[in-house]
Amino acid sequence: MLTGKTIILGVSGSIAAYKIPNLARMLKKLGADVQVIMTKNAENFINPITFETLTGNKCLVDTFDRNFQYSVEHVALAKRADAVMIAPASADVIGKIACGIADDMLTTTVMACPCKKIVSPAMNHNMYHNPIVQDNIKRLSAFGYEIISPDSGMLANGDSGDGRMPEESVLLEYILKACAFPKDLAGKSVLITAGATREAIDPVRFITNHSTGKMGFALARAAMLRGAHVTLVSGHTEAEPPLLVDVIPVTSAQDMADVVLSVSDNYDIIIKAAAVADYTPVTAAPGKIKKADGGLTLELRRTVDILAELGRTKRPGQVVCGFSMETENLLENSLRKLIEKNCDMICANSLTQAGSGFGADTNIITLITCDGEIPLEIMTKFDAANKILDVLAAMG
Repeated sequence: MLTGKTIILGVSGSIAAYKIPNLARMLKKLGADVQVIMTKNAENFINPITFETLTGNKCLVDTFDRNFQYSVEHVALAKRADAVMIAPASADVIGKIACGIADDMLTTTVMACPCKKIVSPAMNHNMYHNPIVQDNIKRLSAFGYEIISPDSGMLANGDSGDGRMPEESVLLEYILKACAFPKDLAGKSVLITAGATREAIDPVRFITNHSTGKMGFALARAAMLRGAHVTLVSGHTEAEPPLLVDVIPVTSAQDMADVVLSVSDNYDIIIKAAAVADYTPVTAAPGKIKKADGGLTLELRRTVDILAELGRTKRPGQVVCGFSMETENLLENSLRKLIEKNCDMICANSLTQAGSGFGADTNIITLITCDGEIPLEIMTKFDAANKILDVLAAMG
């Protein structure tokens, strides 16, 4: 995912520096050329040899170190970099960069970088909330630096509060967002539904389906990495929703419809990947539930058809995509769905082929538009998500 990309990790003096070797390892695993620059104070928390072993590159500390390949190292690195992350970013380093002070290898390199720059503050709670530090963070944000909000919890000195650097997986996602994919969806707003809705029978039981939300989550993450502003309306799922997208949790089909249909006009691309329960009890009142031979006989009605409503109210320039899951006549039924519900594309998802359907990490999909069919081989749901977005981006 990061093959051919150069990532600069700037490490300053904070106990949170212990997390960065694992981040460097994760970046290397994705194919990145990882260059680490440390401040002198950072050497008190971690040895540069650790980074050199993990990255295969010299860890730079001294601006005037002559034992390197380039004549002006900080400028050479700055030209090559696809993204810079300063993590942990101490109050000292934040203040220096915010005020244009470049007096060591890290700050001089950052000043020379034209690429995306990401800052992850890590310090004591009271220091983080010092008005001077907050003003410096706001200055960096105004200059185009992306600021990662610190986590809350127990800090290194035993205090509780915000100031903790997020986990490595979070830092990695910010780097991937910055440079892993071309930003062909930049400026686009994408609305995605995912997961399973639940229709209450009574306070204990409900009607639902086997959807895990994995396909919808993969679509949301892929769209975010390609530069879109993503809103994810999620029913029940056991999976963790993707980072850096807006998540709106819902329970029932009506909940999902209320949210989606009230905001749909604000989005350029809408993808209904959620598996909505087809029926809901007319009432959840116990007196309306008939027991027969120890079972339940329910009065049911169909739930709202969200995709049909999206197709009916679609505005000019808006792209609507739905999913079709069938056990037989997959392509014929999916084409009929495309036409009847006025969609731009239907993703026909077989439930009978190995490696596809609910719960799997792979999928086998046929993309159906008015122009024809695009069959996709078995692939990860994330890869399938990007194939789907390729077609939708061309439509928009």
